[in-house]
Amino acid sequence: MEPTQSPAPAPSRTAKPSAKSLPLKPLDMALSELLAHATVLAYREDISTFDADGRVLAQDLCSGLHVPPQDNSSMDGYAMRSVDVPSAGTVLPISQRIPAGSVALPLQPGTVARIFTGASIPVGADTVVMQEECEGLPEVDGVAQVRVNNVPVIGQWIRKAGEDVALGAVVLQKGERMTPASLGLAASIGMARLPVVVRPRVALFSTGDELVMPGDVAPQDMPAGSIYNSNRYFLRVMLQRLGCVVTDLGIVPDNLDATKEALSRAASDHDLILTSGGVSVGEEDHIKPAVQALGELNLWQIAIKPGKPFAYGKIGHAFRPEPVEGAEKASTSSARTDNFCHFIGLPGNPVSSFVTFLLLVRPFLLKLQGVQDVDHIAAKSMAMRADFTVAKADKRREFLRVKRNAKGGLDLFPNQSSGVLTSAVWGDGLVNNPAGQTISHGDRVQYIAFADLLS
Repeated sequence: MEPTQSPAPAPSRTAKPSAKSLPLKPLDMALSELLAHATVLAYREDISTFDADGRVLAQDLCSGLHVPPQDNSSMDGYAMRSVDVPSAGTVLPISQRIPAGSVALPLQPGTVARIFTGASIPVGADTVVMQEECEGLPEVDGVAQVRVNNVPVIGQWIRKAGEDVALGAVVLQKGERMTPASLGLAASIGMARLPVVVRPRVALFSTGDELVMPGDVAPQDMPAGSIYNSNRYFLRVMLQRLGCVVTDLGIVPDNLDATKEALSRAASDHDLILTSGGVSVGEEDHIKPAVQALGELNLWQIAIKPGKPFAYGKIGHAFRPEPVEGAEKASTSSARTDNFCHFIGLPGNPVSSFVTFLLLVRPFLLKLQGVQDVDHIAAKSMAMRADFTVAKADKRREFLRVKRNAKGGLDLFPNQSSGVLTSAVWGDGLVNNPAGQTISHGDRVQYIAFADLLS
């Protein structure tokens, strides 16, 4: 159980200049500031290794054995002493047969052992010759014989004990996000259960009186000015892919009191509130004043296109009243002691919401779960040829929806509007284009694959 805590007062709400008086914040600076607020969640839990894909280790994993535990053969063939085969064509008797999982006897000098992949190398043998380089011969005095057609090299086709993992080695480090390969590595050192950071609890809601849920109204019956809520679908799925426990709070009306009530209720038992819409500067955009009334707003508007109206803040009094079943407090050094709920507000336009989630929310959530080496945008970029032209430079850093073509270059989706979600479906990535820069056909541009940003 979590130690008893008294709710802390809401973060201080110091007066700040209006959004119009502040310059747009560069993306790299905004991401750095955002990640500085992402304190690792304070609880960990032990879960089945089968269920740990995508989860983040809460401590180092050390091996209690060598992997492999003893020298073994990497081929089906014959184990022997290299000195017993001075020339190709040497004939030797077979003194034993060693399947994988059996205990080998010491090898008698002047003989070979029939051995199979994964089987232990017998004491005395120093090499393995694959069966394709040997020839079985008739028995002599009831003992099978084999002709070795190649002179072996000492150590060939032998996997040494500890070649993969040495006893006592740190196999996987705290902060690593588990993958299928790392799950197999953990299993190879006997880990049936793994200590991982608890899943972030995220409250998700959309704002906007114009939003309608698919299934509530048929397309032909849609009222004028209404749109289906597409953001709710892709945001929820991307949160779940990142290991979050999502509470879907639906659509909140364009009303200040309703927005404040939804934020306050969500802050009481979640680690993050993620909203879509209502973060611009219109009269019906109530997110900013609602967050400022309940806590503080730390980031507001970023110099990117699409995605300028992005917000980050904190709402007071949130902490885990009950740990996840089976969870325990992490070490004091990594425990979060601030009693607040993170808030991130995404733009309402679907492409803006999609792109800002990938560029900003994803790394924030990974760091919240303890990932120590969060990939920054530049680390995921690769230089590719632009098979298109952008003649007009933008004042903001642009993220253009593109697709790789059969010629090894990139094609540009013709409509780069922030409301055209088709561009994100057609494309397979983004071009990270600096502010004030045009693109000519054949230029080298920085490409980021959606596959990397969605992993």
